Amino acid sequence: METSQSHSAPGWEAIDRALAPLYADQKPKHYGTIVSYRLGGRDPLQGISAYSRVSPTPHWHFVTFGLSELYEKESDNPAVSGWGFELTFRLAQKPSETEPPTWALNFLQNLARYVFNTGNVFSEGHHMNLNGPICLESDTLIRAICFIPDPELPGIQTQHGSMDFLQVVGITEAEEMAVQSWKAMEVLEVLRSRLPLFVTDVDRSCLTLIDQIAAALRQGTAKDGSNTDSIYTDQISWSSDKSFWGKQRHEMTLGVLQVRKLLTLLPLRLGFGRSFAVLGKDCSAKFESSDANEIRCEEKQLQIALSENSLKELLAVLRGEKGDYTFASIGGLTIHVVQNQIRDANGKVVQTVG
Repeated sequence: METSQSHSAPGWEAIDRALAPLYADQKPKHYGTIVSYRLGGRDPLQGISAYSRVSPTPHWHFVTFGLSELYEKESDNPAVSGWGFELTFRLAQKPSETEPPTWALNFLQNLARYVFNTGNVFSEGHHMNLNGPICLESDTLIRAICFIPDPELPGIQTQHGSMDFLQVVGITEAEEMAVQSWKAMEVLEVLRSRLPLFVTDVDRSCLTLIDQIAAALRQGTAKDGSNTDSIYTDQISWSSDKSFWGKQRHEMTLGVLQVRKLLTLLPLRLGFGRSFAVLGKDCSAKFESSDANEIRCEEKQLQIALSENSLKELLAVLRGEKGDYTFASIGGLTIHVVQNQIRDANGKVVQTVG
């Protein structure tokens, strides 16, 4: 559905002006929202435009309308328009395609719905696991995303404040692990040579399997450590009490997937003098390096200080497999590792891990 432009939509017009130098001779395929989000509709975006590109590789260039303020100033921050950004997405165009795939439009609406429902905004370097393929019911390896400034669309100033064009980049789970193990923008810089304009290609293989790229990622990680200071999970709990003999006991429960990340990221954080936290809805656990071991409880956080030798023991004993793990040099700590249940958008369990 085409959306008409008028002087009553200064934010929309500012986006069109930003796109004009790239697509002055092309009328986009535009997909508007039939029922406004304000009136009870499901889709928060007012519309999505898709442009067809030939170079540097054939792709669709999607641009959203609705995360910034298109019509009137409504937010309290005069310096920023709406959430402060619109999303863009570059998707490899198949030779037979004359229309952009519908799943990509739904995908962008889902990302916008997440922002509107949670109040969490995306920013440069943020990444997210999708808990499944980016294109549902496909066998693509692209199962995570990262956010970067669109390489052809710098931020703009509108009548309602500033806004950026934030591009969604599809990555594999191994590439996402590389992002968590190092720094998002550094990893993407390594991948840039194989991802022109960071076009998402659902048919591509994982780039971490390329020797040159793998070596660059290892070198960067070894030099800088990890920039990821925490991970979030709904499968964390802990309790502390004293045994019959008066010794303090601490028991923590984590999912298999979180333990696997913990084993990778702990040495890349504590080994560089940085802390690392596992965050949950109701409680958290924070690990940090120290000359001596100490476990203490502060409100809803279990704080675990580990010496260099105790960190080595934890990494040697703990496994990303279901089971109970204790540690000789970390008295009183038991980590229970349980299965993870992966759920779809409707809450249905689609996979059990561990």
